[in-house]
Formats: sequence, C-alpha cells, structure tokens
Amino acid sequence: MSDLHIRPAGLADVPAVLAFWQVAAEGISISDDEAGVARLIARDPQALLLAERDGTLVGSVVAGFDGWRCHLYRLAVHPEARRQGVARSLLDAAEERFAALGGRRGDAMVLERNERAQHAWQAAGYAREEQWRRWTKPLTAG
Repeated sequence: MSDLHIRPAGLADVPAVLAFWQVAAEGISISDDEAGVARLIARDPQALLLAERDGTLVGSVVAGFDGWRCHLYRLAVHPEARRQGVARSLLDAAEERFAALGGRRGDAMVLERNERAQHAWQAAGYAREEQWRRWTKPLTAG
C-alpha cells in the first residue's frame, strides 16, 4: 500500500470524518457528532488515524490508549477501497502507536451483526472473547 498515507486527524478533518462514517462505518455512536470527535482529537491528538489515498479519505480507526488498555473503535474502510489492505495498514499503525505507549493488548468494539467486520478482525489476529459483554449507561439525556 505504498500509495496509502496514514496520519492523525486534526480538528479541520472532523466534518469529513463524520461524512465518511455515514458511508463507510456500520452503526452509529452517541459520540458521532462534531463535538464528540473534536473532544477526542483535543484530548488525544494521535488517537484518530486516517488513511488517505491521493488525498481522499479511505479509512479510519480510533486507537485510544487510557494508560491501562488499548481500545480500537471505528475501523471503517470506504466500500470502494475494501480488500485492498487499508484496514490492515490502519491496524498496523494503531498497534505501533500502542506499543510505543507501552500497551500490551488491543481490544476492539465490533457489532455482533457486522459479520464482514468480524472476519476482518479475525484476519488481523484478533479473537472474540465470549466471556465478556459490553455494559453501557448513557451519561446524558437524549
């Protein structure tokens, strides 16, 4: 993927990232708005990684490290760029980031119904942990 460029997102990228997720990502999150993405970038400017080809956004992943665990979210590849190594390149960059920060294991949020994503994560060496389930509680009304 020599023509693929991986870089951290900046605040100016927020509208394009949100539009990209509408096309390339599966499902929506409570944080999928300008304020949520801007807050992520402000808190950890290296966490949201973007893949570009010829200046066009073709992939994203959030590689968040809280000092304890390495979390991966929003791995998304544009439908026309899938199966071209974009996800693998993004995950390689995320894993390099985690290793440099002292991370020991990455975990990914993957929708149960998204079988294509499950296959991609498995191909990248990740495995489902059956003993865990995600528990959530909204902290804001709405």
